[in-house]
Amino acid sequence: MNAQFKKGALELCVLSKLVEGDRYGYELTDEISQKMVIATGTLYLVLKRLKDDNLVETYLRESESGPARKYYHLTDAGRSYQEGLKTEWKEFVSAVDEILR
Repeated sequence: MNAQFKKGALELCVLSKLVEGDRYGYELTDEISQKMVIATGTLYLVLKRLKDDNLVETYLRESESGPARKYYHLTDAGRSYQEGLKTEWKEFVSAVDEILR
């Protein structure tokens, strides 16, 4: 898959997974990489930017199989942002589909 396509969509994919529920970084990477190839480091850069923009919050949760994990939780602002981004994405995809016909 074209890297530029992924770059534009990855933030929306991460936010959309967090709408479903809180996730830790590796879990997000695993779920998204089942559909597209992504580098773990890239995902953590997206998560850092989302946290810096107050779109996600983090908290630690103890793990039964190792050290505590950092979970990501969507804020109300993040939820609103995801909705807007999703609408824009659908409009963009629709426009590209029309051009390709």
